Amino acid sequence: MRNQYFQLIVKEEKSFLHIFPPLDGGQRLAIGEVTAYLESRKYTGYDIKELNQALQKDEESDVFVGQWDQIVASETMDISIDLDKMKAVCRFYPPSPGGRLMDAREIIGSMTYNKIRYGADQDAIFNFLQDRKYCTDYVFAKGTPPVQGSDARIEYYFNTDKNLQPKRNEDGSVDYKELNTISHVKAGAILARLFREDPGKSGRNIYGEELKPRAVKSAKLSYGKNISINEDQTEIYSDVTGHANYVNGKVFVSDVYEVPADVDNSIGNITYEGNVLIHGNVKTGFSVKASQDIIVEGVVEGAYLEAGGQIIIKHGIHGMFKGEFRAGSNLLAKYIENATVYAGGYVESEIILNSEINAVGSVRSMGKKGRINGGVVRAGNCIEADNIGTEMGTATTLEVGMEPRKKERYIQISKEMNEKAKEIEDNLLILNNYRGKLQKGERLPKDKMQYVQSLLITHKELTEEMDLLKSEHEWLHDEMLASESAYVAVRRTVYPGVNISVSDLNYQVKDERNFCKFKKVEGEIRPVSL
Repeated sequence: MRNQYFQLIVKEEKSFLHIFPPLDGGQRLAIGEVTAYLESRKYTGYDIKELNQALQKDEESDVFVGQWDQIVASETMDISIDLDKMKAVCRFYPPSPGGRLMDAREIIGSMTYNKIRYGADQDAIFNFLQDRKYCTDYVFAKGTPPVQGSDARIEYYFNTDKNLQPKRNEDGSVDYKELNTISHVKAGAILARLFREDPGKSGRNIYGEELKPRAVKSAKLSYGKNISINEDQTEIYSDVTGHANYVNGKVFVSDVYEVPADVDNSIGNITYEGNVLIHGNVKTGFSVKASQDIIVEGVVEGAYLEAGGQIIIKHGIHGMFKGEFRAGSNLLAKYIENATVYAGGYVESEIILNSEINAVGSVRSMGKKGRINGGVVRAGNCIEADNIGTEMGTATTLEVGMEPRKKERYIQISKEMNEKAKEIEDNLLILNNYRGKLQKGERLPKDKMQYVQSLLITHKELTEEMDLLKSEHEWLHDEMLASESAYVAVRRTVYPGVNISVSDLNYQVKDERNFCKFKKVEGEIRPVSL
């Protein structure tokens, strides 16, 4: 295969371009490449139409280009550099008859003159010198791309998902006696393993400039008491038999504080750094506080329970309008009656009666007697129940989605970010102007240098402020996306008297409805079939 190419020749003191046609599927020349070569030799006497027609022929032909300048053309090389500076492509043009050929020293010298200092391919240069092909691309230098590394990661060998839903029986009820939501571990069990970061490897472009791989994130195993770590700090093990918990990036293992009977006058209030297991009931007026999970085998009356993790009440809550429950993650109970609940995760109960329920995640009331009746139930994502309200029209309020105040804050932050981005852009424009002057060797007066330093300080402050705004914006954006898809679903019947709010919109149920979902549709709350 041979590309089309040309050669300057002289006949009777006149210069002609002798054009060789392509062979065996070779490429034809673009007219622009030919005219650029002629202009570099200061030949302007050619007819562009005649030249273009000659390039379309499949036979050799001559095109007059001007009077001979008495100079015999030598072999020349044109160098093109990719935009990413990772490849140098060279094309050669033949000498006139009797003209001088380039040797390896000249080729390398020309590349050096063009600041190509890395990745020269001597074999490719040798191959060209052995078998010259003109108007053909030769890659004479290649950069080495960086090898990207990977972030450190940690694998945990116990359940860290606090959103795991309880197991349901075939009839739809929840088995509150076998929840399996706590991770039991034995002494000596491995809890987590750290896989360290791979920093990658730097590369270089053809100018010899270092190309660093992206920065990778490191990590370390963070843990509390009753845990040991191996010598190279990559594995942690439980020292005791107990429960494993994952809280804010840290692993905890603790023994369980067990109460064999009721929490009453014989026990008193409980505060414990770990899990608390109560085999009986919790009587009115008492409090139980645990840094991790609280499990109650019996009933909780008008008591105060606070847990850093889950609260699990296997029989139920009879709050007597006094009971208050605060769970860092989820709260699960057979029933909830006349109580106030705050959960950082979800709330699950077969029956919710006349209670105030607040859940960051979801609230679900399903099973044989699944019902929400009376009170106020709030959830960030969704509320699902088999039945909502009663035939008697008991006032029941359900609220899902983002709060209006948070939505206003989201809009405000978006506006502030746009303003801040404009300030940063203006600042950078001025800084780059001064930076260019300094790079050219200009010396700035003292007052200008002070001005540049103040701009740098301002730029740093603006960037830090922008990072804070971005962080809050992303958090609110995620919540807004969740709120837009927030809904209230009823598996059987919702009765009149139920008031439903999705973010900032309200809907009053006036007619009995079955098997439907209430969600935002085109700017209003609408019931749609399940």
